Amino acid sequence: MRRNRNRKTNTDSIFPLKIDELKKIIKDKFEKNPDLTFNTYEQNNKKIAVFFISYQTDPDKVENFLLEPLLKIDKEWTGPTIKNEIPLSPAATANKLEDILRNLIIGEAFVYVEDEDAAISYALIHKEKRQVSKPENETVVLGPQIAFTESLITNLNVVRWSLRSTDLVLEKILIGKRAPREVRLIYMKSIANETHVNTMRQRLQDLDVDEIEDSNVLSQYIEDSSSTIFPQFYTTELPDRFCYTVGKGRIGVLVENSPTGILAPSTLFSFLESTEDLYMRWNMGSFLRILRFVAMFISVILTPLYVAAVTYHYELIPPRELITLGQSRAVVPFPPIIEALILEFLIELLREAGARLPTKVGQTIGIVGGVIIGQAVVQAGLTSSILIIVIAMSALASFTAPSYLMGTTIRVIRFPMIFLAGMFGLIGIIYGICFLIIHLLKIKSLGEPYLAPVYPFRWADLNKALYRAPYAYQYKRFLSFRPKDLLRFKKREAIKKHDIDE
Repeated sequence: MRRNRNRKTNTDSIFPLKIDELKKIIKDKFEKNPDLTFNTYEQNNKKIAVFFISYQTDPDKVENFLLEPLLKIDKEWTGPTIKNEIPLSPAATANKLEDILRNLIIGEAFVYVEDEDAAISYALIHKEKRQVSKPENETVVLGPQIAFTESLITNLNVVRWSLRSTDLVLEKILIGKRAPREVRLIYMKSIANETHVNTMRQRLQDLDVDEIEDSNVLSQYIEDSSSTIFPQFYTTELPDRFCYTVGKGRIGVLVENSPTGILAPSTLFSFLESTEDLYMRWNMGSFLRILRFVAMFISVILTPLYVAAVTYHYELIPPRELITLGQSRAVVPFPPIIEALILEFLIELLREAGARLPTKVGQTIGIVGGVIIGQAVVQAGLTSSILIIVIAMSALASFTAPSYLMGTTIRVIRFPMIFLAGMFGLIGIIYGICFLIIHLLKIKSLGEPYLAPVYPFRWADLNKALYRAPYAYQYKRFLSFRPKDLLRFKKREAIKKHDIDE
């Protein structure tokens, strides 16, 4: 008996076992779990066990495709015989307890013949999944109107339909010690930078955690720096954006039970791009992209500039507006910095309340609450009407960011900028902008500069980041990320105009 135990320990196998011994081991691991089904059958003094978790497996498949064919087998029950007689594939074998427990949890059914060296498993998984629907957080007017769901199989199906290439790689990685979750590393083999692929794969494989709740949580585990407020990986719920980015040579990651995908490496300019820029004509797409850059700058600088001008730099205000501003602020008891912080805090409360309440109620709270409270605050003399306009413009500008994470980052940055403006005036604003620029220069995404292609400067990539050139001139991929294949097509052929008689 001691030799047998040593042999099992060395191979990590729990078999061979008697059915009663296996039942005790499985029942002990799933203590107080009434949904564990463990059935025993006997034929010609040969025992067999069928065990699974009822709500994780499809009951019709278990009954019709596993149990019914199994009990009709006339030959002696053995592992090879069962595999040949039961019309289910693929049939896998498992002899390690941890593998059996993990596969039971995800919905596989096991068959074990007494005293054999392994159990046979069948993937009869029952999954509750949401149907493909319109995106909620990244709404678009032009382009495909579908979003990722919580089902990894559905998401992979959508990606495969969009990228119909044998060059597409879908690597499977399991993350989590106590609650393993399937993660897929997705990239184009002949385009993606090998260093990026290896770096992302290494970060995923080295992740030693109990569980991964969502792709947004995973991106925080594997990002380059956890101390910065700026997101370093773009997370999207749009399959067309995901596939477009992967098709251009970047890395994508999908997580089971998460409706968003991760894209890496990402730059600051990635968070201000929208898929609508691709579907519009190049001049309109460029205008909207530049508009978002201007809006981001306005959102960060407008309210601090008001505070600095009213507190220290009256010479910046036109004389006619100075009289109106003085009359508006004559009854306000607070200094400009306190006045601005109160209103910014009020706007954030309204935004958060609108996001947490049901959709129809949330929209009502945002509109009615903003109008009524804003008017009441002005009439009560707690703030000036001009500051209400400034705060509203800053809030609107922050909502133009296609990425919810970047929009939230911009809104948070306004608070320290207002404080610096109130304490030091324009010098404080300049200090704040310099600090932001230095900080952005230090950030990396999967080892790549966050401000590429502005730093390090690369002229050829500006038409993919700052504006959108006509498609005939986008014959090169994003050179800053060093893809394997730099050319998408030949420029000379793309700009030719062929008539039907040529």
